[in-house]
Amino acid sequence: MKEKIEKYLEEVASFSPANMEEIEQFRIKFLGKKGVINDLFAEFKTIPPEQKRDVGKILNTLKQEVQKKINELKSAFAEAEQKHFDKDLFLPVDTTLGSRHPISLVRNEILDIFKRLGFNVSEGPEVEDDWHVFSALNFPPEHPARDMQDTFFVTDDILLRTHTSSVQVRVMEKEKPPIRTVSPGRVYRNEAISARAHCIFHQVEGLYIDKGVSFADLKQTLLYFAKEMFGEKTDIRLRPSYFPFTEPSAEMDISCKICGGKGCNVCKYTGWLEILGCGMVDPNVLELNGIDSKTYTGFAFGMGVERIAMLKYGIKDLRLFFENNIDFLKQFETEL
Repeated sequence: MKEKIEKYLEEVASFSPANMEEIEQFRIKFLGKKGVINDLFAEFKTIPPEQKRDVGKILNTLKQEVQKKINELKSAFAEAEQKHFDKDLFLPVDTTLGSRHPISLVRNEILDIFKRLGFNVSEGPEVEDDWHVFSALNFPPEHPARDMQDTFFVTDDILLRTHTSSVQVRVMEKEKPPIRTVSPGRVYRNEAISARAHCIFHQVEGLYIDKGVSFADLKQTLLYFAKEMFGEKTDIRLRPSYFPFTEPSAEMDISCKICGGKGCNVCKYTGWLEILGCGMVDPNVLELNGIDSKTYTGFAFGMGVERIAMLKYGIKDLRLFFENNIDFLKQFETEL
């Protein structure tokens, strides 16, 4: 075995690649999971105990020399490439134009749909206080509903907003009904990152307050949105749910466009994908924000932009929106 390792040492010393690809092949050959080093260490376990000290020493030397050779060659190629770039002032310039991120494309489309219904756009800070994120939305200090959202706290009273409902609170503080607004923005929740969830994501939340607003108005508004966003044949369903700031509350599902309703990992093999929560604004919320609940009623809704984009573009992994992979983003160059 010792002779075999010595031959590999000679091969490493004489290795002279022509390009970076050959260096990578060299690395895989020696350091890959099925490479020379792993095979030698497996064979090392079978040799007699009296030989292990000498063989182990030269085996470790081989591993170190391989890594050293790879590092030296990569540095040499990088330096040569930089020198070439510094000298050649006539290298072609990449003039490829970029495009809007798919999240921006979908966000803008959502806003355009609601603008056609008379909603204006309102925005607010991402770093908020407890009042605007929780207390003004019917979350008492010890209310268990606060546990529904794992929050990033900066201090006891300052936090990264968990929803853009905080913007709606600021609108209600400054404006008198009728109020019809949508609030887009980035939000934060302390969640495990997976194909269907992330600690950072984007929302568009809507609020409509006026005299005589009913649940029927809410349903027709959301049905119009779904058909405009996904096509006239889109199916929706509303399921009873719970939110501290709406009563009654519902979740709205849309037939999964990725699998055509047959079931996939995105829709958890149900054929439906939850895209938003909604409901009639709780009278307590109206009163907390200085609006007479006996005169006015309203509805609210909130949706994740990533979830809408996954449906619209057939994307199965939410993490792709945050990785800035060029090949992924190039698919949207034709979108305006």
